[in-house]
Amino acid sequence: MNKLATLNDHYALYVDGSCLENRDVSATTPAAWSLVIVNGDNGLGKGSGEILEETWGPVITDSSDSAFIGAKVGSNNTAELTAIAEALRWLLIEGGNRPAIIHTDSQYAGNLATGNWKAKANKELVAMVQKLWREVSALRELNWSHVRAHRGHRWNERADHLANRCVNNQAPICLLYTSPSPRDKRQSRMPSSA
Repeated sequence: MNKLATLNDHYALYVDGSCLENRDVSATTPAAWSLVIVNGDNGLGKGSGEILEETWGPVITDSSDSAFIGAKVGSNNTAELTAIAEALRWLLIEGGNRPAIIHTDSQYAGNLATGNWKAKANKELVAMVQKLWREVSALRELNWSHVRAHRGHRWNERADHLANRCVNNQAPICLLYTSPSPRDKRQSRMPSSA
């Protein structure tokens, strides 16, 4: 993956997927995706940058639905792939040529999206995601990056929150609070001099 020169010269798109029951999945298994677009992100996960947009939704498994892109079942994998597809769609609609990095905690989805791995399942969905990847990468520099899940990375945790709330039919909690740094915690325990 190429390193991009400055924090503000690219879009950072954080994606995630969630599924309630990830065994014996079917077309009726609830699954959801999320996308967080960040400007000014340095990729370290400490919260640099600001959110430009957030979006989320269910994985569509009904082929008669106009939003269907190939997911035959609701699963964590189809949710992760759908999240990447939604990120790519956002980049196409945005229409510019600004470089972009899609950050995902799914090696599976990232490697399938770029064609590094061959699909053994979810072939129709993977084909759509790869088609979108080719379209976007013809218009702008496009890379992906693996983010370790559930390790406190601010934007990955936000994407995880949105996907989990969606799959549970709950509204997301507004992102206003950021946890204090360890230094802030130490200072708050110090006795006052008054």
